[in-house]
Amino acid sequence: MKYYLIAGEASGDLHGSKLMKGLKGSDPEAEFRYFGGDLMEAEGGNLVQHYRQTAVMGLFKVISNLGKISRNLKNCKQDILDYAPDVIILIDYSGFNLRIAKWAKPEGLKVVYYISPKVWVWNSKRVYTIKENVDRMYVILPFEVDFFNKYNYTVEYVGNPILDAVEEKRAKPESRKEFLHRNSLEDKPIVALLAGSRKEEIRHCLPEMLAVVKEFPEQKFVIAGAPGISPEYYDQYISETGVSILFNQTYDLLMQARAAVVTSGTATLETALFGVPEAVVYKMSKATYYIGKQFVKPKFFSLVNLIMDREVVNEILQTSVSNKISSELHKILEDTSYREQMLTDFGELKKLLGETGAPERLANRIVKFLTETRESV
Repeated sequence: MKYYLIAGEASGDLHGSKLMKGLKGSDPEAEFRYFGGDLMEAEGGNLVQHYRQTAVMGLFKVISNLGKISRNLKNCKQDILDYAPDVIILIDYSGFNLRIAKWAKPEGLKVVYYISPKVWVWNSKRVYTIKENVDRMYVILPFEVDFFNKYNYTVEYVGNPILDAVEEKRAKPESRKEFLHRNSLEDKPIVALLAGSRKEEIRHCLPEMLAVVKEFPEQKFVIAGAPGISPEYYDQYISETGVSILFNQTYDLLMQARAAVVTSGTATLETALFGVPEAVVYKMSKATYYIGKQFVKPKFFSLVNLIMDREVVNEILQTSVSNKISSELHKILEDTSYREQMLTDFGELKKLLGETGAPERLANRIVKFLTETRESV
């Protein structure tokens, strides 16, 4: 069968690549065409557009890039029609993908959504758009099943693919000595800085993280460089700080870290699953924050706390960020009972997420859905 996948960010590229691998196992004749990235391209098929060309973040960035977004949508729609896939698989990236879903359904195309838009954070009215235009929704957060049930829409939790990615890495450990030698790092306890995957996030969050470095001379601070962001972009922030940066080694870094400061997003969950105590940070422009807080009022904004439905990690948002990071890092590094409680909570989090094997389960569900649909025609 022919599959058209759309992923617009680094995390979507990762999940898309794992799903493609699963689909090849469930459907030996699988053919792929996709918006995605390097990881998906490594699985074969045809990459139409890289996520580096499509990712736009922030209210005002979106407004200033409306023409670009419109062109990308137009090109994507035409490419889908030319390819005539058996199914379109939308992966997260809600602003773009929900528009594709609304267009695709009237065109008679099958639509599967993997990794739900965060309708439980804001604009829950989008649930009705999903119900009307998405044939199957597969979610990766357990609480999303109950949320959609409130709207009489059945979704399926297939497990969280981050579990697979983390366990795959943990199965091939590297010694600390090898890691330090390979990256020319001094032998100090490591604090990992994960400042986001987009320039907008990095611009607002990384300076706040770096502001605390001098307070912790016994620690080695190391940035996990984001895919698609050039070393030159980071240079403007890290010159003369003594902070190192590693690219394409986020999981290697987390395997060795004693603590982390993480911009809210998927990385908060990855960090927890590696068993690294963390402080979660998010900062945006004042205008975006002011407008956003009128509409977005979630109980928590980190995935760890959302899944656990209670505060497990400290969430630092918008104001006095560097001071709060400093205070939290001292607790994580120096307060043994505080640290151990967080690690215990991380163990409970892992149990809530269930078993590994999400990409394979999802691939089987999709192939079964398409096969049953064909047979019923």
